[in-house]
Amino acid sequence: MNGEHAIRFLLDGRIHGVENFPPTTTVLQYLRDHLGRCGTKEGCAEGDCGACTVVLAELRGSEVEYRAINACIRLLPTLDGKALFTVESLKAANGGELHPAQRALVECHGSQCGFCTPGFVMSLFALYRADRNPDEDAIRHALSGNLCRCTGYRPILAAARRMYEYPSDPGDADDRKLREQMAAIRVTREKRCGVGNSIYVAPITVAELARTLAERPDATVLAGGTDVGLWVTKQYAELSAIVYLGNIAELGTITRTDQSIEIGATVSLTDAFAELVAEYPDLREIARRFASPPICNAGTLCGNVANGSPIGDSMPALICLGATVVLRSGADSRSVALEDFYLDYRSRDLRPGEFVAAVRVARARKDQLIRSYKIAKRFDQDISAVCAAFSLEIAAGRIRSARVCFGGMAATPRRARACEQALVGTDLNPATTAKAVQALAKDYQPITDLRASQAYRLRVAGNLLQRFVAEATQADENTSVWSYAG
Repeated sequence: MNGEHAIRFLLDGRIHGVENFPPTTTVLQYLRDHLGRCGTKEGCAEGDCGACTVVLAELRGSEVEYRAINACIRLLPTLDGKALFTVESLKAANGGELHPAQRALVECHGSQCGFCTPGFVMSLFALYRADRNPDEDAIRHALSGNLCRCTGYRPILAAARRMYEYPSDPGDADDRKLREQMAAIRVTREKRCGVGNSIYVAPITVAELARTLAERPDATVLAGGTDVGLWVTKQYAELSAIVYLGNIAELGTITRTDQSIEIGATVSLTDAFAELVAEYPDLREIARRFASPPICNAGTLCGNVANGSPIGDSMPALICLGATVVLRSGADSRSVALEDFYLDYRSRDLRPGEFVAAVRVARARKDQLIRSYKIAKRFDQDISAVCAAFSLEIAAGRIRSARVCFGGMAATPRRARACEQALVGTDLNPATTAKAVQALAKDYQPITDLRASQAYRLRVAGNLLQRFVAEATQADENTSVWSYAG
């Protein structure tokens, strides 16, 4: 298709064009209903089960980056300029032979009922292209977004190890060809498409974005779409205007200075957490357990912040780090402390036409202790009942300043001011901790819902504070353990 505003992406080594589709069409719907590619399955339609996993390839500088995503909540127009791989693509790319990931699953008997198998194949393919020598933890993490309904994980893990024993796929040769093909379909101008009253706009500059938001202040701003996708698949929302940020290069950068790290609006959660954990290694638990790789590969840190959910797992840690959000409207920008950004449940300090352009956090200090913990019913792929973060500055053995923040305890992620006051100026010891735990009841009156009761949330919040103190006062790093709901 040669239409000026056609969406073009690579599929099986060919340029594939799409026109005249509703902007809310998901990649999964398009693959199954219009291309007859039924290897990609629909399970949960919310990015939770992994049956719909596909792989996107994008140009990152001169390199091709392969990442698994969930097709069920990815909107079709966002494929523009990228390369898409489905389970059917792998055999075609290998000259009719099974890809090592497919062959290993067959030989290790990794397919039971088979419904989830294509998703596992695609997660393994993404791992195969990204890491040629993964350890056991890396393998398990790569598969953490795929649920096996037959509980047959052992042979699937065996297949993940065995696939590296086979002759490799074309790899580098494929990458060279992909680079040339993606250069030919690189998005260099604003795209506008849609049908009927639905419009999709993908600007490539902040100036174009400002103009569009001024024209359509009611537009849905789309970055990763891991929540917007659910509006479509679960709430059947009719979005009259979607403005996609993913083609604006200026918003996809991470900037480091001596004082701060600034993470742009379209930086994925995968890349954002990698940067934050490099600066704050003790945030590794919340980074590991935030969500599955397909969700983190698609979602963005700024999107999580802008969404403003009371159980958004990035916000407690960011608030404890004193993060600010950079808000843009045309050429105008302003910075707001993240803790002040949330006014009430799903209500933010966001003016008409403004969007979250970046999140800025301070660089780590030597006297700072920082941790963030997540409590959920499952280790992987679950929504928090409680998410906690703590940051202390200690000088001469005494707590000089304290930041304590919880998600899931109030209508917004919120600091525990009474708890902080109980900590400041004291030694970090059991007696101090006990008083701070008692103060939490002044800070929060959590609700009871399907994830946890009010009493459970308060008890867990106090227990997490005690855990933080125990870890912070013991030099042995092995005291750190993962958080479960119990």
